[in-house]
Amino acid sequence: MKRKIYSQLLEWKRQENGKVSLLIEGARRVGKSYIVEEFAKKEYRSYILVDFSHLSNNMKAVFDNYLNETETFLMFLQNVAGIKLYPRESLIVFDEVQKYPMARQAIKHLVADGRYDYIETGSLVSIHENTKDILLPSEERSLLMYPMDFEEFLWAMGDEMTMPFLRHRLADRQIVGPMHHKILTLFRQYLIVGGMPQAVLEFLATQNFQQVDKVKRDILALYRRSIDKYAKGYKEKVKAVFDQLPGELQKHEKRFRLADLSADARFRSYESSFLWLQDAMITNMCYGVTEPQVGMRLKRDELTFKCYMSDTGLLISHAFDEKVIQGEELYQKLLLNKLEINAGMLVENIVAQMFVASGHKLYFYSKNTREDANNRMEIDFLIEKPTLTNAHNICPVEVKSGKNYTLSSLRKFRKKFAEQTATPYVIHYQDYKEEDGIVYLPIYMASLI
Repeated sequence: MKRKIYSQLLEWKRQENGKVSLLIEGARRVGKSYIVEEFAKKEYRSYILVDFSHLSNNMKAVFDNYLNETETFLMFLQNVAGIKLYPRESLIVFDEVQKYPMARQAIKHLVADGRYDYIETGSLVSIHENTKDILLPSEERSLLMYPMDFEEFLWAMGDEMTMPFLRHRLADRQIVGPMHHKILTLFRQYLIVGGMPQAVLEFLATQNFQQVDKVKRDILALYRRSIDKYAKGYKEKVKAVFDQLPGELQKHEKRFRLADLSADARFRSYESSFLWLQDAMITNMCYGVTEPQVGMRLKRDELTFKCYMSDTGLLISHAFDEKVIQGEELYQKLLLNKLEINAGMLVENIVAQMFVASGHKLYFYSKNTREDANNRMEIDFLIEKPTLTNAHNICPVEVKSGKNYTLSSLRKFRKKFAEQTATPYVIHYQDYKEEDGIVYLPIYMASLI
C-alpha cells in the first residue's frame, strides 16, 4: 500500500548518498518491513534483507563471527544470501534490528565503508534492554513511522482525489458542501478500522468490521507479549497502565489519574511504564503546560498528562468487550455518530493521532480553580504555528464529538492569553465555517492545521 514515508526514503537516498544509515522506528505491525522492501525492490539494482526475527544458522554465523571485519562480513553476507551487491547501487536492510543490537552498533563501520546504503527497521528500538550494551552510531538517522493516516487510508480505498480537494477548500476558506457527508462516512470507517495496515487490508478484502476486529485483537495480543518479554522488572505496571487507558480517556477531562491504578500509586514508581509504552509507540503522550507560549516543552508539567492510544482502531477493540464488538449495533452507532458514551474518547484520540502523524507535539492547557471561574478552563490541544512571530504563536484547539456544545473554555483562553493566541480552532462533525474569529473544521480536516 502507498505510504507517505516512501517520499522520505527517496529524499534520504538522493541527498545522503550512503553517508548515513536510516533507522525506521514504529510500533509493531505498523508496516515498516513492507514499505522498506518495496523501496528496495523499486529503487536499487539489488538488495539483501536480513530479518533478525527469522535468522538462519548460516546467516547468524556470519554476524557472530565477521561483523567487525567489514570486508569479510560483506563477502560472506553476499555468499550466504545468494545475492550480488553493487557499489552505490545496492541496499542492505537490517529488519527487526532490536533483536540483534550489535548489528546496529556495526553501522558506524559499514557506513564508513561507503559502498552500500543501509536501512534498519525496528520496534522497541530505544528500550533500555536493547541499547544498554552497545555504542549507538552517530551515522544513524532516525525516522518515525506511524499508523496509516486518513489520506493513506483513502489511497488504499482507491481515492486519491478527496484530500487534494479538502486542501483546496481549506486554502480558499470555503465549505466542503455536498461532499461533506460522503467524506464523513469515509472518515468514520477510518476511525473504526484504524491505520494498522493488516486491519486496513482485512477491511478492503471483507468490508466486515467483525473480521477487522479479530485482526486488531491479534495485534493487541502481540503488544501484550512484547510487554511480557521486554518490560523486564515492571511488566505488571506497564500492563496496568495499558489496561487503564480506555477508562482514563472516557472521563470528561481525560487526564490520567494514577489513583485509578491504585490508591497509593506514585508517578515515580510508574514513570518508566508510561515511557515504555511511549518508546514502543503504543501510546501518544500529551502534556499539560503551565503557560501557553513558544517552546512549550519548557513549560510542560511532567505530572499532568493525557495518554492516548497511537491507533484509534486499536483503542476501539481495546475498550469494548469482544461480545459487544460482535454485535452490529456498536458499529451502526459509530457510523451514524450516535454512540451515547465513549464518543468523546474516540474523537479526541483520533485527533491526537492525526496531529502526531502531521508532526505536531501534543500539549494541552488546564486550569482548575474554585476561586475564579474566569480562570477555570480546559483546552484539548495547543499547536504551535510553523512560522513564529513576535506574538500570536499558539493555536488553541477544542474537539467536539456532539452537535450541541459550548465554547466557554476557548473564549476564556482567548481573553486571558490574547497576545499568545493565534487562530483558534474547533474540530467537529459539521462543515467548515468561520465565526467570531474561530475556525470550525470538520474532523477529517484536522491533519491540515
